[in-house]
Amino acid sequence: MIKVAFVGCGGIQAVHQKNVSKLDRVKIVGHCDILPDRAEARAAQYGGEAFTEFEAMYDKAKPHAVFIAVPPYAHVGMEEAAAQRGIHLFIEKPIAIDYDMAKRIAAAIQSAKIVCSVAYCFRYYDTVALARKILKGKAVSLITGTWNGGMPGVWWWRQMDKSGGQIVEQTTHMFDLARYLCGDVAEVHSVASTGCMTKVENFDVHDSSVVSLRMKSGAISSFTSSCVANNGAHVGLQIITPEATMRFQGGKLTVIEDGRTTEYSSKVDMYAEESRVFIDAVRSGKKNKIRSSYADALKTFLVTWAANESIRTGMPVKP
Repeated sequence: MIKVAFVGCGGIQAVHQKNVSKLDRVKIVGHCDILPDRAEARAAQYGGEAFTEFEAMYDKAKPHAVFIAVPPYAHVGMEEAAAQRGIHLFIEKPIAIDYDMAKRIAAAIQSAKIVCSVAYCFRYYDTVALARKILKGKAVSLITGTWNGGMPGVWWWRQMDKSGGQIVEQTTHMFDLARYLCGDVAEVHSVASTGCMTKVENFDVHDSSVVSLRMKSGAISSFTSSCVANNGAHVGLQIITPEATMRFQGGKLTVIEDGRTTEYSSKVDMYAEESRVFIDAVRSGKKNKIRSSYADALKTFLVTWAANESIRTGMPVKP
């Protein structure tokens, strides 16, 4: 029986709790949140005890694994405390608010040799696995990604020192998917706009941004982000090779090659799949099916960190 606990009881954690509760030979033993009512509500729903302090939960509930889903600024030692106790970690993105925080957590995980999975959920679509297969051996020329939508309603998202801005908090999924499919990033150059959201209280993140990447393979990439698109959202990734153009949106993969267009729809729930794979890894001790380790997620985080640094300095930055 694998005992599981949760730090943070917000919206995305509710998804993880629901999926974990359906897994065989798993017992939910604890829920921790700074708001006692939220932790108590989840405990009443899924079993286990409610806590407001993560170390108290670790020591009393003694979980084998913990799911951490907190805002970027709120990674205040729960990963290190879990690692010190040999507790395996599932961590929601973004993994940190700054470089020093991410490196500190990475060192604790490496030292403890625990299983760790980071929730870059798009990697768990079967259509992404198919895209990797189709791309194998092909030279990628151009990658374009988009995360355009409205502003999330949570207060911390609109503050740069709490969320890291849209590049770090949302578009990170597209940067990560590009890395997963097309390899690592050599250089980042970014620009951003502000001034459209002056009526929003305590708003200091960028309204929109454009990030250009030079991939280590030689391919080039462009990613747009906007949180002012209140009348139509678009999230997606396009990859262009001489043989094929591939478009990924949601779980659907569109492949255009040899004059024909083929659409593939995903048959899996990416959230359920990432939870299942993590629990299986905890049970077996084998990490090979985890598609985003902390060390790999750190590379994606550093791309988004470099993007913000390039906006600040006006200069290209190496992640």
